[in-house]
Amino acid sequence: MNPMDDPQSGAWAESIDGAADYLEYLSQNVGLAEWAAVSRVFFPQFVEVDGCVLWDRVYDPDNLRIWREELKGDVSSIEATLNQFRLWQYIEIDDDESQRRAFELAREIAASWRGCLERSFPGRSFDVQATDTVDGPVVSFTSLTA
Repeated sequence: MNPMDDPQSGAWAESIDGAADYLEYLSQNVGLAEWAAVSRVFFPQFVEVDGCVLWDRVYDPDNLRIWREELKGDVSSIEATLNQFRLWQYIEIDDDESQRRAFELAREIAASWRGCLERSFPGRSFDVQATDTVDGPVVSFTSLTA
């Protein structure tokens, strides 16, 4: 995925004679807080609770208890329900091209999550997916049982 192919960053680059790349674009348009936030999207933290591996952003003890009861303790179902990053809720998707680019981004996030999970839980295997839903892209993961 070339970030300079996006209409917004491409127009910015053209406004300065097209000599800029994605790092110059970021240095002029994004601050440290944004860099840190994006870093957490690509390199999230995970927690392991009662056999479930969960994205730290979705872990809440009370919510986990509710889903554990609702799903009768099925770890795969609990993980599948909770470990979803609905990218479409955070980005604007206006047309087919932005849908395509958003899904491409979701695939890159999923690849990064796969590596983070493998490093964080070396004895476990995971199914990490980028799915293009009717609403837009979703990144999700579940543990695989041996």
